[in-house]
Amino acid sequence: MASTIPEPQPGTRPTPRPPSEGAGRVEAHGIDHITDAERHGHPRQLFAVWAACGVNYLSLVVGGALVLMGLALWQALAVIVIGNLFWLLTGLLSVSGPAAGAPSEVITRAMYGVRGNRVNNAVVGWLISVCYFALNLAAAAASAFALVEKAGITAGTAVKVVVVMVIAVLTLAIGVYGHAMIMKLYLPITLTLTAAFAVVAVCVLGHADFAYAPAERLTGLDLWAVLLAGVTLIGSGPLSYTTSADFSRYLPRTTSAKAVIGWTALGGFVPGVLVCSLGALAATAVDMTDPQTGLATILPGWFEPLFLLALVLGTIAINALTAYSAGLALQAVGIRIRRSLSVIADGTAAVALTLYGLLVSDFLDTVSNVLQLTVVLLGPAMSIYATDILLRRNRYDGPALMDESPGGPFWYSAGVNPAGALALAGGVTAAALCVNTLYTGPIAHALAGIDLALPVGLVVAAALYALLTRLGPRQPV
Repeated sequence: MASTIPEPQPGTRPTPRPPSEGAGRVEAHGIDHITDAERHGHPRQLFAVWAACGVNYLSLVVGGALVLMGLALWQALAVIVIGNLFWLLTGLLSVSGPAAGAPSEVITRAMYGVRGNRVNNAVVGWLISVCYFALNLAAAAASAFALVEKAGITAGTAVKVVVVMVIAVLTLAIGVYGHAMIMKLYLPITLTLTAAFAVVAVCVLGHADFAYAPAERLTGLDLWAVLLAGVTLIGSGPLSYTTSADFSRYLPRTTSAKAVIGWTALGGFVPGVLVCSLGALAATAVDMTDPQTGLATILPGWFEPLFLLALVLGTIAINALTAYSAGLALQAVGIRIRRSLSVIADGTAAVALTLYGLLVSDFLDTVSNVLQLTVVLLGPAMSIYATDILLRRNRYDGPALMDESPGGPFWYSAGVNPAGALALAGGVTAAALCVNTLYTGPIAHALAGIDLALPVGLVVAAALYALLTRLGPRQPV
């Protein structure tokens, strides 16, 4: 692992940020290597980036869902803590950014090979990201529609289109300006969201039943099935961020790996636990099957419009990160396009999906159902990435990773690393046999519905990758 950042000598000035990396300029870099001269920042800045993703409406809803699933309050709170521990994996992946000076979308060439990684980015990096973007945009739009109605404007088709477009433009503007803008904006966004949710917390805590238990308690296999499903539900959040190196790659190469892991993990874990717990507590007092309506019964009238604005802001914060990484993924697929244009392309696709889903059909419901299965893919993908970091001791040659030629160090066999491809296939297959979401896999069926897809996918993928890497040819560094 890397050593710590050297302290500046007395009387010296810190190295100025490169002009191309100012918050008011569109980021010039895409998936290319960040040289040492362009590195800057401190890992504590990562806390706000990930905290802004955790202080949001979705975390509130997911926390409430645990109680609706039949758990007692203390059981739901335990599940929330355990599920949010997966932020440690997100933090571990972040350390590869400063080591390589490259985004996750390029670093994964070490695991899958140049060609294999293009397929990985097309599915894990781009397609899933665009679908999440569309769903989050639809959620933000729903809150904005309610706000428009409160202003006395009927949310007809034309108004809905305008609202969706405005939210999308604000989101994409952050993604287009890129890394420096994200680092500048996300601390004030986090503070604003925290203030809004603090008001919600005061109202919820005043009505919550801290001794809540369902009328019919779950026991035996039924209880274990719900507990594991809850951990998977909570854990799917941090597991979806397989691209955390995108936001740490500008840090100096000598940045403390422990600091990068710690600030990233804490940024996701602390708000994740607090806001999810707030949702669970709210479910003991109001009907969280319709959270927006349920919470309105205990929130002061003056605060409701501010709360709706906070919901929109929180979703913009999540989606800007998604759009940023999806833009890098589109470049890593092999499409020669500037990063700023790739972000706009991703946003255009997501807006089209959102408008089609909101105005034409229930397409977004279909997408939502399909994304429930993403843990089958994202769990093994993150596990392989984390295993590679540990096997290499976080030693990545950034310039070598940029070499896409057949003679390059990460070309492997016909452009594919068999160890990564087989490990991913094995992990996904094992997880699919254990899943109990949209369908029940044979192993889940044999276990009376207990869904072990997450732990099985993680363990099988990691074990296969470690074994195949040890048995195969020497891996390039």
